Amino acid sequence: MKSLRPLLFFVAILMVVGMACSALTGGGDTPSQPVVTEEPVQVQPTVSNPPTAVPEPTQVLPTVEIPTDAPVSSESRDFFVEEFDSNYVADDWQYFILGDGDDDNLVIEQRDDYLYFDLGAEDLYVYYMYAPYIYDNVSLELNALNQGRNNNNVSLVCRMNEEGTQWYEFSVESGGVWYLYAFDNGYNRIGNGGTNDLRQGKEQNTYRMECVDDEIILYINDKKLTTVRDSKYFFNEGFVGFNISSLNVLPITLEVNWFEIAQPE
Repeated sequence: MKSLRPLLFFVAILMVVGMACSALTGGGDTPSQPVVTEEPVQVQPTVSNPPTAVPEPTQVLPTVEIPTDAPVSSESRDFFVEEFDSNYVADDWQYFILGDGDDDNLVIEQRDDYLYFDLGAEDLYVYYMYAPYIYDNVSLELNALNQGRNNNNVSLVCRMNEEGTQWYEFSVESGGVWYLYAFDNGYNRIGNGGTNDLRQGKEQNTYRMECVDDEIILYINDKKLTTVRDSKYFFNEGFVGFNISSLNVLPITLEVNWFEIAQPE
């Protein structure tokens, strides 16, 4: 009886050669894996000791119709600075609420030469919109003094549609972290970062947002943060306004000193 060892040795050599050829040729008929290309990530400024991140709001906005057929007062203007003084026309402004907080204790009132906000509940997002005009390219600037805890958000809003289901929102946490959202029946983050130029605590800050064609340019206290180009949503016109939001501590009180609606340079 002949030994099987020479045959087994020959078969083993064939198997080794076959495996080597398969490795060199990519495994024969086995399909190669597609190359996954990540979307480019924009590098943002470094923040020293960034605050603990607060979960982003996820509540979907119910349809909110801003009444455009309401009478426009003789004092209404398209480009101007609203100083919220004795000439402030409250009927030109409309507000609505998001978040899970109860608005029973919400206070919005004109005092001296500013508009006073006391949110009165946690997780409450108050949108305050200028109703007489719709804008396309626009520059918005808001000056506000924090009088409560250092745990709130101040936002600027441009190009909100008449149904209140789409807009751009530049939202700044009191700790220095900021977000840019394209709200489309939900918050879609299209930019974020941090800044050391925000004055924290009971301090006064100026927020600026320019909506020009497909670009959103963001500033804090006259320091430019970034430019974000949006080619996905591209909301081209709508109402403008601002937002004051509470998170998870109280009290949240702010004085809005002025709000400017201007033509971008």
